[in-house]
Amino acid sequence: MTAYTALALQVQTRPGAGIAAAIDRIGAQVAGSKAWLGPELRLVVLPEYVLTGFPLRESTAQWRDRAAIDPGGPEYRALGAVAADQDVFLCVNAYERDEHFPDLFFQATVILAPSGECVLRYRRLHSLFSPTPYDVWERYLEIYGIDGVLPVARTEIGNLAVVASEEILMPELARALALRGAEVLCNPTSEASSPQLTPKAVARRARAVENLACVVSANSGGLTGIAIPGDSTNGGSEVIDHQGRVLAQAGPGETLVAAAELDLAALRRARLRPGMANLLSRVKTGLWAGEYARHDVERPAKGVPDRAVLRARQVEAIARLFG
Repeated sequence: MTAYTALALQVQTRPGAGIAAAIDRIGAQVAGSKAWLGPELRLVVLPEYVLTGFPLRESTAQWRDRAAIDPGGPEYRALGAVAADQDVFLCVNAYERDEHFPDLFFQATVILAPSGECVLRYRRLHSLFSPTPYDVWERYLEIYGIDGVLPVARTEIGNLAVVASEEILMPELARALALRGAEVLCNPTSEASSPQLTPKAVARRARAVENLACVVSANSGGLTGIAIPGDSTNGGSEVIDHQGRVLAQAGPGETLVAAAELDLAALRRARLRPGMANLLSRVKTGLWAGEYARHDVERPAKGVPDRAVLRARQVEAIARLFG
């Protein structure tokens, strides 16, 4: 399949309502979106932390116990049933536990196929205040390998990958995924939107152009139940093609208007066409690998990474860079 509709489904996040209620709302809204947009809808991306909201003052242990779910748990089975019922690939961002790292949680994004099975699990690698695989790097690589760190799912609707939230500002991640074959970058996010171009909006366009990849970015449709104004993360969900053109974009509120056709045949032709615009084919990996290796910036955290530890790590990295 080389052409289909992708939807950045902009829904409200209601932390106080509970995970089961969130899944019920998602199921109803995905079903309604399928009925509205038609059978061509094959990919639905949901906003960041749509099931639980995000940690504020909680410690790593408190948030793990309160909000993290098990990779094989009933929540994912219920979401897989939504994907199966609506014949879509469903991209969901959630906090989850890992039996190999019982003291931690990770922010994961999974893609569930129309079969209901998980075809991709990506765990966010860049987070200022939460644990990441890089904080337990050697052990994580030993268990999951680099393919588990930088997964690309080869599916009937193209090669799918995930860039979570602010990671759209990290060009290395999107480039690595594109080098691994990614054609569609799913970007679950929960961010401040604006009528002006925000840094993340600029970055989404840049990542698309740099990598000849589509970007499907779902932002929250508001955030309720916590001590932050509800519209602080609201609006701006968008679908961007491989030339950096915005095909559809949402205003504020819960909406399905950020939906557009992805033309993978055109994307693949562009990747095979010699010329200045084929930036992916012009990457000097040998040059940059050596240069990056010369620099010591962010290191894995020491011990269980709580906010104080992670802040101290950044202060140390700044000192190495600019001190």
